[in-house]
Amino acid sequence: MTKYTINVVSSSKTIEMEVKGSFSSEDVKNFVTDYQKKVNSIDASSYTLDVDCTSMDLLTKDMVPSLENSFKMYNESGFNKVVFTIKKNPVLKMQLNRIAKSAGLTNSEVAEVA
Repeated sequence: MTKYTINVVSSSKTIEMEVKGSFSSEDVKNFVTDYQKKVNSIDASSYTLDVDCTSMDLLTKDMVPSLENSFKMYNESGFNKVVFTIKKNPVLKMQLNRIAKSAGLTNSEVAEVA
């Protein structure tokens, strides 16, 4: 099963990303490589990063450092805005908000869908 997809949508100045399940260290390595290829092909400051987390598992303690590093990477990329979409889940929303704050990702929001 593919754990993630990353698509650049130039017409709407959006990078659509979907993450699913939990990531192994190998998944994280592959994700970072693919992410950097896609982001380096655009001017991120004029793009929104739209991350679909509706199929993502709750975070375990082991996953937090990798996710925090990913959030730092999103911050360093300089996106205009970063949106994380989740199913209504107060625990996951709190986890993502806390990690975003810790990573210095101030232009992000967590949007809940039914």
